[in-house]
Amino acid sequence: MLNRRHLRVKSLQALYSYHQSESKVVKPYENALLQSVDKVYEMYIWLLSLLVEVAEYSVIDAEDRANKHLPSEEDLNASIKLNQNLFIESLKQNQEYQAAVKRYKISWDFDPEVSKSIFIALKSSEEYHTFLATADHTIKSDKDIIKHIFKKLILKSPGVEQIFEEKFINWPVDKDVLQALVSKTFKNFASDNPKENKLAEVCPNWTEDRLFIIDLFNKSIAFESEYQELIAQKTKNWEAERIALMDVLLMRMAIVELIHFTSIPVKVTINEYIEISKEFSTPKSNSFINGILDKIYADLQASGKIRKTGRGLVE
Repeated sequence: MLNRRHLRVKSLQALYSYHQSESKVVKPYENALLQSVDKVYEMYIWLLSLLVEVAEYSVIDAEDRANKHLPSEEDLNASIKLNQNLFIESLKQNQEYQAAVKRYKISWDFDPEVSKSIFIALKSSEEYHTFLATADHTIKSDKDIIKHIFKKLILKSPGVEQIFEEKFINWPVDKDVLQALVSKTFKNFASDNPKENKLAEVCPNWTEDRLFIIDLFNKSIAFESEYQELIAQKTKNWEAERIALMDVLLMRMAIVELIHFTSIPVKVTINEYIEISKEFSTPKSNSFINGILDKIYADLQASGKIRKTGRGLVE
């Protein structure tokens, strides 16, 4: 699920795109920011649909084997148990899943070899043979083989990796979140009654989180000149062109949080942007940003511009 750090990254990416563009109309970038969150959900549905696709390929495989010129007894009795898997059946009956598949026009027809290659790899695994030999048929037991397909085959497939990288620009950034969403789905699907099984939520508090990312993004633009001056005052010994744009944006977003987001602790804000800089900026950015933000915070605190409210937030 998307936590606040992920949402800060989404806002950072939108802010970076805005500054790299000649157009300074804010609304399209705000829309793109919201769409980037929706893309996480779309990728999640694509991953779930691939599990369904692999299960359904077991039927194609059984039919192909039965239609051989000289099928063996084993060919004639190839199992389609995977397609009858209770997790898969529950997922296919889930109305939210059905609506999302329709909404995003999800279909693997463009590359049928993906599900085929995964199923072929699955057939030779010990886990698959154990699944076929197990008489117990509950959603709890059936989930084990689906977890294996997801964790050991789909996530480790170069072909799947390439497809998602080509379709979704943020796949490398969001991959860990998507793994967590699918894992949450496995946990959520615990009932033999499909109506009781729910998909994972990308943002459990989306109403609040939506306001957070939009406000963070818009205020980082609205107060650009004012907060850029605060940064400039503390970086006089640095040549402007030597300071990475990403560092400037991270510091400006942090200042927005320090001043305007009264319920977020100062330490949380500073630590979050230091951590984000480790992944998205230069190797030395985290120490640089830490030093500059500490100085800016001290000045803001002295001038009374930091007003944190709530228990444990008053500095």
